[in-house]
Amino acid sequence: MEALMPKGAGANAALDRLAGLVKWYRFEKLIGHLRDEGSPGRPGYPVLVLFRAVLLQSLYGLSERELEEALGDRLSFKRFVGLSLEDATPDHTVLNRFRNQLVEQGLLEKLFGELDRQLENAGVILKRGTMLDATLIQAVSAPPKEDRPSNDPDARFAKRQGKSGSTFGYKAHVGVDEGSGLIRAVLTTPANVNDTTPADALIRGDEAAVWADAAYDTHARRARLKAEGKKPRIARRPNRHHPELPPRLKRYNLLIARRRAQVETTFATLKRRMRLTCIRYVGLIKATGQVVLAAIAFNMRRWATIAA
Repeated sequence: MEALMPKGAGANAALDRLAGLVKWYRFEKLIGHLRDEGSPGRPGYPVLVLFRAVLLQSLYGLSERELEEALGDRLSFKRFVGLSLEDATPDHTVLNRFRNQLVEQGLLEKLFGELDRQLENAGVILKRGTMLDATLIQAVSAPPKEDRPSNDPDARFAKRQGKSGSTFGYKAHVGVDEGSGLIRAVLTTPANVNDTTPADALIRGDEAAVWADAAYDTHARRARLKAEGKKPRIARRPNRHHPELPPRLKRYNLLIARRRAQVETTFATLKRRMRLTCIRYVGLIKATGQVVLAAIAFNMRRWATIAA
């Protein structure tokens, strides 16, 4: 996937391509009621400028202070958000206040839905299948100790499967469109919530199949998907009656693992390229906001790559 780095002509072209793909006025309709009143001697910023700015923040995994600095000295960033060389850039307090408004008013989920409609109208969502998976994201707050609680009351511990140690934080659950790699559904929970618990909410209903590893395997889920006309491509797991899977199901699981490997590419982009390795804010509501905004930025980035 092409990196949207702000250095060099290629990066400028990538951001410019992204800016030209999206129908921004539709987002503006959803957030136009928000107002940046500015401060004495400084006018407020248009909401679309601020929305594009926080998208850049998610694309590059920046803090508000880092975003403020980048907007001040990166020409491609200024052009993307719609500021001229002479325009002052919003400071970190303005950016933080705007982000909080989006979170508190539940607007990020609406913005995610609007982008999903645009992607569908553009014909880039394939609907061949939805691939389910989840990933742990560390909290910015220190975990609790015997003599003190954590500053984040919603974060929890979870052991990383196949790895030593544990993660204190949250878990992002995603439903990814097979073939396009676009995120079609995203939910955030404390890290200790089992992958299978929110899984049904990630199934959109218009896909032909559902792909998932054995953590999502239940008789009820497979039966329900079949009744809805969807192929339940869910890896099987042994149980107390059949502690060892027969060779046929082992081969079946291997085929599913190969097909759903694209989800790992999604997480690699989110974590390595977009630096979604830490929840920067305290509490589940703000953690959810960070993850949803990252999903919006990811889908825009992916759209720009597909369009190229």
